[in-house]
Amino acid sequence: MNYFDDCRKLQQAFLSDAPCAQAGEFEARSFDFHSHSFHLLPGAGEYHCLIHDAPIPNTYSYFRDTGYIHDSVHAQDVMVAENRDFSYKILVPAGSQKISEMVMLFHGFNEKHWDKYLPMGKAICENTGKAVVFFPIAFHMQRAQPAWSEKRQMFELSRKRAEMFPHIIGSTLSNAAISARLHSMPQRFIWSGLQTYYDVVQFIEECRAGRHPLIDKDFTLDIFAYSIGGFLAQILKLANFKGYFDMVKVCLFCSGAVFNRMSPVSKFILDSEANVALYSYLIEHFDSFLQKDRRLRHYIEEDHLEGKIFHSLLDYRKMREFRESLFRKAEDDFYAIVLKKDAVIPPFEVVNTLQGAFRDIRIKVDEVDFDYPYTHENPFPLHEKYERQINLAFKGVFDKVCAFLA
Repeated sequence: MNYFDDCRKLQQAFLSDAPCAQAGEFEARSFDFHSHSFHLLPGAGEYHCLIHDAPIPNTYSYFRDTGYIHDSVHAQDVMVAENRDFSYKILVPAGSQKISEMVMLFHGFNEKHWDKYLPMGKAICENTGKAVVFFPIAFHMQRAQPAWSEKRQMFELSRKRAEMFPHIIGSTLSNAAISARLHSMPQRFIWSGLQTYYDVVQFIEECRAGRHPLIDKDFTLDIFAYSIGGFLAQILKLANFKGYFDMVKVCLFCSGAVFNRMSPVSKFILDSEANVALYSYLIEHFDSFLQKDRRLRHYIEEDHLEGKIFHSLLDYRKMREFRESLFRKAEDDFYAIVLKKDAVIPPFEVVNTLQGAFRDIRIKVDEVDFDYPYTHENPFPLHEKYERQINLAFKGVFDKVCAFLA
C-alpha cells in the first residue's frame, strides 16, 4: 500500500469516460443515475411529497440579495442538470462479475474532485474485499456545474465578495461558488442534504429490486464517511429507512460532531460571510423559519424521521435526548477516527456528540496524530518531503478502518 502511487494510478482511471477503466488490479466502473428527488429543490413551481403522495404548499421563499448575482452560481437549484443526472463510479477487483458486499464512500463539503478519496477507496476494497461506491453529494463533485470550478470566474466572484464585505475571512476562488450560494439561500444546506439522502435510498432500492447490472440484489452494505459526509451517514443509519440500515456499520473519519460544533471557515470550505448566514439560519433562527416555511416544516417536523434527525444534528443543545437515544441503540455500529489537530471538526466535539453528554454511549472514538503538517481538509497531503511518514500514517488509519468494516 503506497498512498502516493495509488493517487497517481487511480486518478487516471477516474478521469476516464470509459464505462470500465483499469487501475492495476482494480477497475473503476461507471454507472448513470437519475435523481427522483430533485423536485424538492428550490426553484420548482409546485411541490409534491412522494412519500405522502400529497401536494406541499410553498408558503415562504427566502433569498438574500448579497449585492452581486452571478448567473451560473445563483441558478435555480431545480434547473441544474448536472445535479439531476450524473454518473458515479464503483471500484472493484478487476474482472468482478456480480458483487454482494459494498461500502458507500461519502466525501466532505465543497469537494470538486475525488483525488484524495481514491487511495481510501482502494485501501477499503483491497483489505475488506468489498466494492466501494463513490457516491456524490448534491451540487458537489460531478453534480456541480463546471462554471463553479472555473478559476477566472471564481476569482472574480471572490474579489467581488471581498469588495462587498471588507471584513470577510477566508474568501477564495475555491469556495466562492458555494459561499455565494449558501450566503444568499442558506436553506440550500437542508434541501441538498435531503435530496442526497433520498438519492441514496433510491440507489439502495434499485439495487434491492435487482436493477443494478453489477450489484447483487441481496447485497450487504457499510459506509465510510469523511467530514460532512458523516452527517449524511448518520442520518441514513439512524433513520433506518425500511430497515435497510439495520446491519450497516458506519466508519467516520474527521467527522461526527453536530453542525454548530464545527468550524467550517476555511479557504477550502466556506468564507466567513456564508458561515454567519448559515449559522443564523440553521441555529439562531431555525425554529422561526420552520413556522414561516410550510414546506420546510413538513420535511423537518411532520412524519419525516430523516428530517427530524437532520434537525437533531444541527444544534448540540436541542433534541439531545432524542439524538443520544438513537446513537445509543446503534452504538455497536459506529466507529470514529479523529485527528488531534483538526480545527474544522475538533476531536472533543465528536466525542461530545457520539458518546453523549454523560459519556454513556459506547461508540469508540480513536484520536490519532501525525508527525507532519496536516489539516482537516488534507490529512494526507502529497508532500514528497514527508512521503514516508504520510504512507505510514495512511496505513495506520486505514488498518483501523478496514478492521472495523471487514
